[in-house]
Amino acid sequence: MSKALDGVRVLDMTHVQSGPSATQILGWLGADVVKLEAPSGDITRRQLRDLPDVDSLYFTMLNSNKRSITLNTKSDEGKRIFLDLVRSSDVLVENFAPGALDRMGFTWEVLQEANPRLVYASIKGFGPGDYADYKAYEVIAQAMGGSMSTTGFDDGPPLATGAQIGDSGTGMHTVAGILAALYQRTRTGTGQRVEVAMQDAVLNLCRVKLRDQQRLAHGPLNEYPNESFGDEVPRSGNASGGGQPGWAVRTAPGGPNDYVYVIIQPPGWEPITRLIGRPDLATDPEWATPEARLDKLDKAFALIEEWSVNIPKWDVLAALNAHNIPCGPILSTREIIDDPTLNANGIVATVEHPERGTYKTVGLPIRLSASPADIRRSPLLGEHNSEVYVGELGLSEDDLTALKSNGVI
Repeated sequence: MSKALDGVRVLDMTHVQSGPSATQILGWLGADVVKLEAPSGDITRRQLRDLPDVDSLYFTMLNSNKRSITLNTKSDEGKRIFLDLVRSSDVLVENFAPGALDRMGFTWEVLQEANPRLVYASIKGFGPGDYADYKAYEVIAQAMGGSMSTTGFDDGPPLATGAQIGDSGTGMHTVAGILAALYQRTRTGTGQRVEVAMQDAVLNLCRVKLRDQQRLAHGPLNEYPNESFGDEVPRSGNASGGGQPGWAVRTAPGGPNDYVYVIIQPPGWEPITRLIGRPDLATDPEWATPEARLDKLDKAFALIEEWSVNIPKWDVLAALNAHNIPCGPILSTREIIDDPTLNANGIVATVEHPERGTYKTVGLPIRLSASPADIRRSPLLGEHNSEVYVGELGLSEDDLTALKSNGVI
């Protein structure tokens, strides 16, 4: 079966998480992703290893569906080969420090001259301006993109989210930019630069908090449970902060993830009152309407919790869903990795690796009816050197041996 990106060659010069997460999605969508690594390999092959001398899960879970070649791009021969690779590629993706490729002599102008159709995508920590040369990591992007200041409880410190919105979130934004540039190329015949900053991607995901920052000019945020407001959006715990109030209520037996997140929609209030044994609250003027409940949402969820705390979370879920009340259990990582539904639909995928054996990874979260994704293992370091250099660039086996001897690959 053909894939959506069949015929698209991606030269992947990325490392760690933000870049590899983007190129992995392109690979899942059918692109031929050639991961170009230094002879020592992507650093994440060795980071957080759980098995000695085997590529880490950090690497394997971010580099599915790719081929690996090695090249020392600091050598003269390596530079020449690199430009040959550029000429045969549709997309180049990199997430080096700002200016790294420029200092190697591979400016956008040089790359564009070598291949006018090239889409050149760069991931950086920050956009142009005062922050441009700052180093960025996942939680730094969360800190400077608005996420941490609005995550946590009002009386506690700012918190990082477990979702990697700085790295993988930026990767997803980069995929969108690359696909748009490839589509435009079908009309213009020429490539272009795609630049995505981690801070910008996090900020895009935090846009509702900037919405609320501007709403503060006109008074308190009544949907928030906070008792007082200053001149900035506060941390509001598990409150949704949206038009429909929500909160995580405890369930039995009281473990760290024995919670169900419940949202109170106007039609859901009456069945909730029956479930919790307080049907009188459905008609009580102090409780019956969303406006009446707005100043006592904490008490509303406390009443729900008095009911839920004695019931296992899956039973709470079933009872609420029976009345079409929006809710969801807090799933631990163990529950997710073993979840039969998630495994059956492929978002938790099982992969075989020649050195690691069987491992699980996250599959493509985008489903295409005509080209479903095949989740294949990550490549071994330099596994496809001969395939690419000899089979596709036309070097001889003697050339390949010489390149190895000279430290070029």
